[in-house]
Amino acid sequence: MSISTNSELPPGTMISGRTRGQQYMIQRVLGTGTNGTVYLVSALANGNLYALKMGAYNRTLQAEIKLLFSLHKHWKETGKNQVNRYLYDADDYEEDGLIIPFYVMKYVKGQTLSNFLRSKGSEHIGKAGLGVLEILRDLHEADWVFGDLKAEHVIITDEGQVELIDYGGASQAGRSLHQFTEWYDRKFWKAGSRTGDYAYDLFAFAVMCIKLFNEPGLQKVIVTQLPQIRSSADLVTLVDQTPRLKRYAPWLKRALRGEFDSTGEAYHAWKAVSGSGVLNRYGDNGDPVTRRLKNALIWSIIILGITLLIALFFTK
Repeated sequence: MSISTNSELPPGTMISGRTRGQQYMIQRVLGTGTNGTVYLVSALANGNLYALKMGAYNRTLQAEIKLLFSLHKHWKETGKNQVNRYLYDADDYEEDGLIIPFYVMKYVKGQTLSNFLRSKGSEHIGKAGLGVLEILRDLHEADWVFGDLKAEHVIITDEGQVELIDYGGASQAGRSLHQFTEWYDRKFWKAGSRTGDYAYDLFAFAVMCIKLFNEPGLQKVIVTQLPQIRSSADLVTLVDQTPRLKRYAPWLKRALRGEFDSTGEAYHAWKAVSGSGVLNRYGDNGDPVTRRLKNALIWSIIILGITLLIALFFTK
């Protein structure tokens, strides 16, 4: 029988896995929730930083670990797991007779989606959104649903990659979701059940976009609209009332109405409407080295042109 604790462990605490023997030193707390506490740790084996989650409830954490093992296997089979994207380690830690389960994931350093859009510009929602949909597509292909999708769970790394964090709300497809946020919940808007399927995540993605660009309007509907008459039609109206979502309005309405046949279809439709490719952290001007090369080429052309003009002038 496993027992758990809700107390936070101080920096410098050494976590030793009982079975696998891996050791980690706690650096600081990254976050605390109902399912446990997430720590930034350094691995003694290689010195790398990871995110270690220690569960408040064994059964809940074991469900997360099962999901991560499944994703790890799926990515390994598809050749996409070179950087341990999902799971690095899973074990138990013993402290004062208490057996505390934990798992270790890649540490994702970067900005939340909302902060990224504020700093880089709202036009980057196309590329960022495509990154989110790519991850959702892989999850759904592995028969899992993320479940608690929102901007706070989307991170844009310092390298410009899109990552999802906090898989505590994930569930196998076809099962009832146990962790969700009301604003993004399909059942809250009377648009479907709370059973996990690909359309549930796509619905939440659409609401996330609305909240990013028209949070006051969304909040007003939630506060003023009676629960018994609240519906996804209210969200469709908000899409039409949000100028910055005009380009994506047809896509968002399809997601809110559950009209996509698969996440793959939704991914390609978003890519087509946004004209997006890989997210570039330097924006449309390219990285600094590329910019310097472009500037050097421009000045070379200008100098060459001036030289030719002078040569023509003196040969007359």
